[in-house]
This record gives sequence, structure tokens and C-alpha cells, in this order.
Amino acid sequence: MHPDTASTSVAPTHEDPNQFALLRQRRFAPFFWTQFSGAANDNLFKFAFTVMVTYQLSVSWLPPAMAGLVIGALFILPFLLFSATSGQLTDKYDKTRMIRLVKNLEIAIMLVAAGGFIAGNVPVLLLCTFLMGVHSTLFGPVKFAYMPQVLTERELTGGNGMVEMGTFVAILLGNVAGGLLVAIPGIGHTTVALACVLLALMGRAVAQFIPPVPATDPHLTINWNPFTETWRNLQLAHENIVVFRSLLGISWMWFFGAVFLSQFPSFAKEVLHGNEQVASLLLVVFSIGIGTGSLLCEVLSRRHVEIGLVPLGAIGMSVFAIDLYFAARGLPPSDVMGLAAFVVQPAHWRVMADLALLSLFAGLYSVPMYALIQMRSQPTHRARIIAANNILNALFMIGSSLIAGALLGAGFTVPQIFLFTGIANAVVAFYIFMLVPEYLLRFVAWVLSRCIYRFKVQGDEHLPTTGAAVLACNHVSFVDAVLLMAASPRPIYFVMDHRIFRVPVLGALFRLAKAIPIAPYKEDAATYEAAFERAAQVLQGGDLLAIFPEGGITRDGQLQPFKGGIVKILDRARADGLDVPVVPMALTNLWGSYFSRIEQGGAMVRPFRRGLFNRVGLNVGTPVAAAEAQPELLRERVARLLAA
Repeated sequence: MHPDTASTSVAPTHEDPNQFALLRQRRFAPFFWTQFSGAANDNLFKFAFTVMVTYQLSVSWLPPAMAGLVIGALFILPFLLFSATSGQLTDKYDKTRMIRLVKNLEIAIMLVAAGGFIAGNVPVLLLCTFLMGVHSTLFGPVKFAYMPQVLTERELTGGNGMVEMGTFVAILLGNVAGGLLVAIPGIGHTTVALACVLLALMGRAVAQFIPPVPATDPHLTINWNPFTETWRNLQLAHENIVVFRSLLGISWMWFFGAVFLSQFPSFAKEVLHGNEQVASLLLVVFSIGIGTGSLLCEVLSRRHVEIGLVPLGAIGMSVFAIDLYFAARGLPPSDVMGLAAFVVQPAHWRVMADLALLSLFAGLYSVPMYALIQMRSQPTHRARIIAANNILNALFMIGSSLIAGALLGAGFTVPQIFLFTGIANAVVAFYIFMLVPEYLLRFVAWVLSRCIYRFKVQGDEHLPTTGAAVLACNHVSFVDAVLLMAASPRPIYFVMDHRIFRVPVLGALFRLAKAIPIAPYKEDAATYEAAFERAAQVLQGGDLLAIFPEGGITRDGQLQPFKGGIVKILDRARADGLDVPVVPMALTNLWGSYFSRIEQGGAMVRPFRRGLFNRVGLNVGTPVAAAEAQPELLRERVARLLAA
């Protein structure tokens, strides 16, 4: 948990078996349905208003071609203007109180909007569009800052997946309901008015059941200047470079998604030769894909914040966006088709599959990033970091509209824009992963622990989620460090024999992971001393330090005597005022696999001698206090874990 969780969390003492069980918990269910109703109401209101001014009213100063753009711009403008202020308010005040105030505001806005719908008053509805943008701007930081205070680290990915899935389902249902209700002859406008007010009232009623969640920075002084505070928020986010670059990664996902969502109507009409129902089908497929990918995150991450899924998501986004271009470019000319005629043609199923899979991988890409930002941000200004994310998201979405418009103006077709976006996604993702190698490292660890080995971790509740600690593990193979990366939701810094850095590929990987090379004092005194100095810096920074106390990979599969380097590390930490626990760990069933040694001569065994998907494990023991962590005791604990 986070440092603030002890005083603010309402999580139960046990953990739920899966993310759907959270819907039976008071700490999550009322919050989930509150945000679901708000997202549904936003989209019901906006889509009904768009249909009304496009097809039903004749407004000389708002032509139908511009209506969607104006409504979208008015809704997104508050994210640029007021996100910084909303982040401050969320950090300063009880989050449940903030949620209820926002829902009260939604009721007031929808009452005004109801009058606008009934009277057909476009200026009033444009004002309400802006005010609903303010409502969403205020709710955004609350939504993502609330979850880390009530969910454990093991529940955070599942909780984010549920919220992401719920949001896209709500968007889909809101759009569908808005389009259907506003089209009812004679009473459409009145029906939309009643539906908007009813949804707002339902959201406020459910919000009453959300448990109190105290403020994380109650003494914060609010800066009401949105421009200076926006700049300050971006600077605040930039202080943690991994978090800031993750914000950029999420904003890029919104850029990517906005390109596709904005082009669905013209893609359906001009390329797929379908009617409005086909355009709606594209939205349905996209929403289902996002929801499915979001829910899969918990299963694929084994209930941890697994950022190794982010590169997997980025790869899938590019592959299927590019394939969508090839699937769509060869479609023959046709008359406008309805839904039934469209779905019976096999060529269209490839288009639908590409769209579903690229959105599924977008879900895999975004959910771990959101969870990482929540977990790594300082609790006292977490909401302001989320606010900075909303600002960047808005800027990137505006940028996507401008770039897509420029490409269309230059003569690009919609499939070519999809191709351009897929290629650009590959370039941007590669750049981000080089800037933040932790994503790439965790991806390699995720692949190794699921595609080469069947990796099972026992006792992972003993892995500390905050604070400095030393991890002491037996050394069986060249990939021990990679498997430990896969087991820990936090980054680990490894102290490793300098010779392993000469191993092709693995050496480059460990250098990328900023592993700490160590050599015997008699062989290289400078490297020896530098290793202990760097280890001390890691612990002072509150991070995890892993060491293989045997001093090298076992040559016979047996646990070797532990050397005294770990004692020197702990003594140095105590001298720095740190009482660092040691977590004993044991890798099991790795001996004899491809990356271990054989008994004769220490060479690697022939490839995959025990076959693919070999079952290996990691047993994690209870932490040992620094004062008790002598080599003999630690070796005894690791031996006991090996025998478990």
C-alpha cells in the first residue's frame, strides 16, 4: 500500500478473488456506478444535442458540418482551463465530498439543459456543454486519486480496468440512447431532457453511499490562477520522470484513439460504404475492444501493476492499425449498405477484427500506465498529477484533430490516416520505451515468465510495496534477475557479478536495467567499492536492492555458502540511519533449464533441454530485520524456501 493508505483506506483485510468482486464492495461499487452514470450522461447529452442541431434544427450561425466540432471543442476547453484548479481541490478536500459536490453541479446543469432541449434553445445548450465539460474536469482527478486510497496494490490494476471498461460502455450506451431518444417523433426533446435529469439524480443518489476518504493535503493553499497553476502542475509532474513520461504515454493513447473515433463516420460512409448503423457498429466494436483489453489487464498481470503490458499493447495497436489500412483499401465500390448487408460480407469481418484488436491492445496499453501513475505519485499531490494528465490529454486530442484535418486537406484518405497513425504509434512507443527502459525491461520479464517458463510466485505479499529493502536470492541461472523483475511490481536494482555483463543480449539488458556490477576486491578494487557506494544510494532513495549472496551462479544446482557482502551493505545503510529489512527468496526448478549451467565445465545446457513452458517458481519468505540478517541465517531461510 501507499504511505497514506493506513489512515485513509477503507479496504478490507482480505483481498477479493478478482476485479468483478469489487462491485460487491462499498468502497468501490458506489464509486463505480457514480462515474458510470456521469460518463453516460455526458455522452447522452452531447450526442443528442449534436443530432438535434445537425438534423432537426436549422441554425444559420451553427451549420451542421461545424456542430460536432463546436460541441467537442466547448466540452474539452474546461480541461485546459480548470484541470489545475480541480487537482488542487481534490488534494485539499475529502474526495467523497468533492464527488457529491460535482454530482450536485451535474443536477443543476441538467435542469438548465432540460429547459434548453424542451425550448430548442441552442445557446443555452452550448452553455451547458461547456458546464458539463467543467463537471468532467472536476471529476477527473477525483476519479483516479480516489482508487489508490481504497484499493491495495494488487487490486489497483483490476480497479482501473473496471473503471476504463465502465467508462467506454457508458460512452457507448450514452451515445446510443441519445441518438434513439432525440429521434422519437414529437416527444424526443422532452424525453432527452427527462433522461439527462434522471441520470444526474441517479448518480447523486449512488454517490451518497461512497465512504469518506480524507484529504491527502488539507493545508494546501489554492492558487486560483489557472495559467500559473497549470504550469506548476506540469513542473510537479516532471519531478518524477517515469511518471511524467507515463503521462505523455497516456496522452499519446488519447491522440491515437481520437484519430479513429473522429474518423468513424467518414470511414463508414466513404470507405466501407455503410450507413449510420455501420458507423454505430464501428463505435460498438471499438468500445467492446477497449473494455475487453482493460479487463484482461488483471488476468495478464497476475493482480499486480504490470507495466510490461504497455509495450505489448503498443505493438498490437500498431500492427492492427496498419493491417486496418490493408483490409480497407481493397474494398470494391458499392452502394450504401445497411447493417445486415454489411456484416454478411467476409471482407468486412477483417476490418471489424482489426478494429476490435487495436482497441483491445489500447486497453492493455493504457490501464497499467494509469495504475503506475497512481502508485508512483506522491499521495499529497496525486490529484494534481492526474490534473496534469488531463491537461496533456486535452492538448494531444486537439493536436490529433488538427493533424487529421491537415492530412485530409492534403488529400490523404481515411485508411492512409490510419496507416500514418499506426506507424507513428510504433515510432512514439519506441521513443518512450528508450526514455523509460523500465517498460521494455518489464516486457522482457513478462514474456520470459509466461512464454519461456510457467512462472509461479508464492509469498509475494512479503514483497514490500513501499520503502527500501534488500532482496536476497539464490543464483541458479543467467535470467534470475529477469524473473525477479517479473515478480515485483516495483523496479529492482541488482548487484551482479561483473562477468554476466559480457553475456550477449543479457548483458545489454542488465545495463539497461542499471544493474550494479561487482567484482572481487583483489581483482578490481575500484569496481568493488563503486558497487557498495551505488547500493547505498539505491537504499537511500527508498528503492529495492537485490543481491545474490552466493557470489555467482551455482555450478552443481546446490545452494552455495553466502558471502559477507550483504552484511557490508546493511552496515552501510545503518550508518546512513536506515534500518533496512532483508527479504529471503528462493528460485525453484530452474536448474537444468536452458539458462542455467550443467555440472561439467559450467557451460550452458543445450537449448530447452527440459522443453518450453517449464514450470519454475519463486518462493518469498518473511522479511528479516537488518540486525539479524547474518549470512548463515539468510542461507538457512533460503534453503527452507527451496524445500517448501
